Amino acid sequence: MTAAMRHRGPDDEGFLAGNPRAPGLALGMRRLSIIDLAGGHQPIWNETKDVAVIFNGELYNYRDLRERLSLFGHRFTTQSDTEILVHAWEEWGEDALTELRGMFAFALLDLRGRYATAPILFLARDPLGIKPLYYTQTPDGFAFASEVRALLASGAVPKRLSQDAVTAYLLFGSISEPVTLVEGVFSLPPGHRMLLHVPERRRTPRARPWWDPTISPSARDARKPRDLPSAAKKLRPLLEDAVRTHLIADVPVGLFLSSGLDSGAIGALAAKARRGIESFTLTFPGTTFDEAALARMAATRFKTKHTEVPLSGESILSRMDEALATLDLPTMDGINTYFVSWAARQVGLKVALSGLGGDELFAGYPTFADTPRLSRLIRCSWFVPAPVRRMTAPLIAVLVTRQRSPDAARKTVAAWAYPDALPHPYYFARTLFPPGQLERIIEPRFRPSTVGADGVTLEPTWLGWLERTADEARKLESVSGISWLEMRTYMASMLLRDTDTVSMGRSLEVRVPLLDTPLVEFVGSLPDAARRRPGAQKALLAEALGDLLPQEILGQRKRTFTLPWEEWLRGPLRARMEASFSEPASSLAAYLRPGGLRSVWMEFLAGKTTWARPWSLYVLTEWCRRHLPA
Repeated sequence: MTAAMRHRGPDDEGFLAGNPRAPGLALGMRRLSIIDLAGGHQPIWNETKDVAVIFNGELYNYRDLRERLSLFGHRFTTQSDTEILVHAWEEWGEDALTELRGMFAFALLDLRGRYATAPILFLARDPLGIKPLYYTQTPDGFAFASEVRALLASGAVPKRLSQDAVTAYLLFGSISEPVTLVEGVFSLPPGHRMLLHVPERRRTPRARPWWDPTISPSARDARKPRDLPSAAKKLRPLLEDAVRTHLIADVPVGLFLSSGLDSGAIGALAAKARRGIESFTLTFPGTTFDEAALARMAATRFKTKHTEVPLSGESILSRMDEALATLDLPTMDGINTYFVSWAARQVGLKVALSGLGGDELFAGYPTFADTPRLSRLIRCSWFVPAPVRRMTAPLIAVLVTRQRSPDAARKTVAAWAYPDALPHPYYFARTLFPPGQLERIIEPRFRPSTVGADGVTLEPTWLGWLERTADEARKLESVSGISWLEMRTYMASMLLRDTDTVSMGRSLEVRVPLLDTPLVEFVGSLPDAARRRPGAQKALLAEALGDLLPQEILGQRKRTFTLPWEEWLRGPLRARMEASFSEPASSLAAYLRPGGLRSVWMEFLAGKTTWARPWSLYVLTEWCRRHLPA
């Protein structure tokens, strides 16, 4: 299992097995050395050798916690942030999670019999799900890992495709928490924990939430800002502190620098905190989506050591198989992120800061405007009988297509014709193949979660996760609710998963300062009036940092980083795509409608849909061909 994840940690490995007090337990880890390069070997034990931990991630407040725990009498033998966990567990137990500030997934073994007569294994994941953790319960016992492919490598997991997960993937272009494409393999959701007794061979442990931003100190603050200028003033020091703490490392830390507001904000603050920081930009010379000029202007303003990494279409295509191989789970968007990570390693970085999270936190996506529009449409649809809605759907499609794209029209039609198909209007805005289109490719499955008498989910499903997230969002104001939906679904299940997988595939650690927990809790607690200004792009962030950023960055329209897929799918990738569609992976073919893949491909060639839909199908079938052979 650890060999299958060597790319995540080429610097070191560690094992804990054969302990007579924990029969049947074996733990393993791979390490990418960032802090305390010499002394951070894992597993790390406490002073009395009865609490041990293996850890993936970074704790940005570990120095403060070390000082506090030392005052309580704890003795440290390393300078590693990992060692904080065993002493924090001794001092606070499960409440230690609320003291941690960072990105993490860890497994902690307690042999002391503190909770029961048997030893316990405690698993936890950070609030936003920046670091992954997957698990499975088989007849032979319980297994967990940072990647699905490590569980497949164990030999304990049957290589069966999950029909439920295929439905989720085609709906959204990624597999929604907490399921995976492998039947019986689940993700521990963001901000959740799990406790097992050792040995445990029969009963699947339950994931329980430990983080709730609605009861955070920011949420309980009666003096929170009520208008945008006041909120921006209070936001500024939180942003500065987030970036400063995310620079802590014993290796060089650089940053992704594009032409966007989010990476510009990170660059400006990082340059204030540390002189001569390295920045880099992935460039595409001679193309319309090259961001080199604006990034270069920002680098000059911030006085960073800037490097441009040119990437041609030929070099991308030659590395396509390598990029696809890094995907732990299929996604329509991960290849873009792979090449950014590749560029970071080309300039010698081991740690890079990213502006990921800015669109979700500061309302930068079109979904913040689309969701209220779809919500109004769905409210109207309830007054119209279902047969009439479906009869008038083509007219709706024509009207929307005149103003927007055919794919936007499909989403609108789905919301009108099938308003109860998804738990919230937001999800229609995020669909790839919306209801009504999805049925052309597969017979979809929408299986609800099984819940026990105590209200705890027994068998998690992606639909249950969407329903729960929608219920939480409805308790918030409009902007805050959409922001929560973005962070719990699109960000967690696609952006963060992709970023972790493909960056670690290049042995690169990516840090996301805009998802610093105190920062997220503060912005999430604000009323809508303090988060947006009509007609302004990411008004709160721009207001907080406007004096640091070039006007060219502040004033530009939002741009999305992407590769020229439209051109490539019609040209150099066409033969590959058509071969894949003519003979899809056998494990997937059993669930596909006859001609479904081909119909999407023909729509793309006819200009009736974008590249994302056929590309997502290609990635899915190639992932199944590689990992789930029949």
